[in-house]
Amino acid sequence: MPAPAERDPRMPRLAQSPGFNESMRSGWGTPVRTPVIPDGAALAAHHHRSRLSAALPGRTIAVAAGRAPVRANDTTFEFRADSDFLWLVGCGIEDAVLVLEPVPGGHDATLYLPAPARPGDAGFHADPLRGELWVGPMPGLAEYADALDIRTRRIEELVLRDGTLTAGTPAQAGPAAAALYGRSRSADLARVLAELRMIKDDWEVAELAAAVASTEQGFAAMARELSSAIEWGGERWLQGTFDRYARTVGNGPGYASIVGSGAHAPILHWVRAEGDISPDELLLLDVGVERRSGFTADVTRTIPAGGRFSTAQRAVHDLVEASHRAGLAAVAPGRPWSDFHTASMEVIAQGLHDWGMLPVSVDEALAPDGQQHRRYIVCGVGHHLGIDLHDCASASYAAYQGAVMQPGMALTVEPGLYFHAFDETVPPELRGLGVRIEDDLVVTATGHEVLSSGLPIDATGLEAWLAAARSGELSASAQEAVSGR
Repeated sequence: MPAPAERDPRMPRLAQSPGFNESMRSGWGTPVRTPVIPDGAALAAHHHRSRLSAALPGRTIAVAAGRAPVRANDTTFEFRADSDFLWLVGCGIEDAVLVLEPVPGGHDATLYLPAPARPGDAGFHADPLRGELWVGPMPGLAEYADALDIRTRRIEELVLRDGTLTAGTPAQAGPAAAALYGRSRSADLARVLAELRMIKDDWEVAELAAAVASTEQGFAAMARELSSAIEWGGERWLQGTFDRYARTVGNGPGYASIVGSGAHAPILHWVRAEGDISPDELLLLDVGVERRSGFTADVTRTIPAGGRFSTAQRAVHDLVEASHRAGLAAVAPGRPWSDFHTASMEVIAQGLHDWGMLPVSVDEALAPDGQQHRRYIVCGVGHHLGIDLHDCASASYAAYQGAVMQPGMALTVEPGLYFHAFDETVPPELRGLGVRIEDDLVVTATGHEVLSSGLPIDATGLEAWLAAARSGELSASAQEAVSGR
């Protein structure tokens, strides 16, 4: 075994250098450490905690924010707090845990969080994760207590009693992980939270509407870059365009942006975006801006990259549009959740039958043991939307698919047809065509409101919109979006 190499004296370990450490302890001013909290988020979170308290009286509840996952070696992905934590606190704080302790008449809330390493602390210059010299000024317990109107304590003080219901995303290391070690996430708590989040309050609806408005502007930003994408940048140029815009006006994209050209358009989760864009092909764009509050849009349009639909492309788009309109018409309070799915599928099945693409009758295809039309649309046609892309996923079947629609529910309607290039059951002229139309809606007392109505859904309207966007008539107002984020 070779002898260990001696350290070059010209490169000492700074942590072991008394002179350096002493010089770092003083001489620092006080930077601004006010946390950035979305307008209205703290008050909305207070109301959300009250609803949870009423749903689970007498139970101790702990919800963890989580920690940024490792990307590679000593680098991490950007931190995004657990959605339940965001809903109950109003902002994301890495490694924090919200605890609700039962008291007469409800619960007391305490937010346990790590203290930042500030001037005078050893970690100020030595801790690359929490040292302010490394990551910039960070709010601490006092700043979060003031901004969120909630009691705060150091995470090291967190001790949970037996029987605590836990949710969220616990960190894998550190004091928060130690306090939650060995505790399983409570399925009952996850279900209760999901079902509470199904009915959006006015603040949540406003956040969704703002996310959708920014997303519509992001579509215009992509349209203006379409020539560059066709000439040299391909799918990834448009994906990067939207993601840059989303990061400027909000947290970023609410999910991996889907940009699929030609034969990639029928691939449901085509997020690799590594293909070229041909002016003769369709371009499927499924994107959404996530607000600082965590609420995200989820909008899809399929456009002709060259500006005009071909005869075959328009035929597919027209059938999806008819299915989409049928689905929209079925969204109303008191109607079963499954109604918009059924309405959309009936149109799809009939259209495929008319084209001679169903081996059975329409009734046989729509029967539970049939579903032959689903070869060309294996996904569903909508889901709850909110602080998660697929919101309320932990809800029970009875409260979700088995429920009736209620005012305040936010959802998507998104039928499509996906004719893969290698599917030999598809007529040659339709192979490689993929079309989806997706809108974001809120159920109202009398029907529904389409939040994404600023983007047309018909082929002629999309051609006109695309021409206007590419000419600059539909300028994406990033400055206005940033000011209102």
